[in-house]
Amino acid sequence: CCLQAGLAVLLKAERLFHSSYHSQAVHIRPVCRVSAGLSSLPEHPKRKPKAALSHCKGSHWFAQLPCGGFTDASCLAVSWELRQTLTVVFDFFSSGQGKKDWSLFKMFSRTLTDTCPLASQSKVYVDISPKNKEKELLEVSPPPTSVHEAIVQGEKKTYAVYDLLSPSLFNTSRSLNVQLKWKRPQDSSEMPIPTLHAQRYVGGYGLQTGEICTLIYNTHPYRAFPVILLETVPWYLRLYVHTLTIITKGKENKPS
Repeated sequence: CCLQAGLAVLLKAERLFHSSYHSQAVHIRPVCRVSAGLSSLPEHPKRKPKAALSHCKGSHWFAQLPCGGFTDASCLAVSWELRQTLTVVFDFFSSGQGKKDWSLFKMFSRTLTDTCPLASQSKVYVDISPKNKEKELLEVSPPPTSVHEAIVQGEKKTYAVYDLLSPSLFNTSRSLNVQLKWKRPQDSSEMPIPTLHAQRYVGGYGLQTGEICTLIYNTHPYRAFPVILLETVPWYLRLYVHTLTIITKGKENKPS
């Protein structure tokens, strides 16, 4: 589909590289396609199903992986799973003079016009979780096709879901421009702080006293969360692992 249809239409390089943050990742892992119980992964939605085989054979829509490369002894046929992710952060609150309104067109200079015919799922999720009494202040348009609720970091989250494969989504308009507006100005100009958030800054100068400080905050009253920290180091800093220092609640933790 590339830039012709689907969510890929929004991937305009000029807007992505002018965002506050962007990150691309490729995840490849082996998955079991056929186990000893003849249970298999779902077939590709655009191809006819095939009978499960009891011997090692390459997948018809994944690359082949030898049976010996998978640790599960009950697996008879193994395939590769490829997952590509793109994370982009737009800080319209700072650049928009404290306004919280946003839309797809404001972020990407484009709107969604059609679905990708090869996609089995194509959805847009908008976080409309209430914060204190802010639920009645939010207005998302057009109306979502459904609403989904989930528990994220111990908190109940509500998402407006736009299913691009739903025929009714493009019936009223030829394009989809999801917008979130506030019905009236907020009393406070500060954005709500997430339960788990982080800050980072560069201190010192030169190779001797230069340092990177990362502060991770957990504001939940009683729950702890596992954290995986990935640091992107500026090109002008040279890191020494033996200088790593971890401090939790005022006490130093020695790395294992």
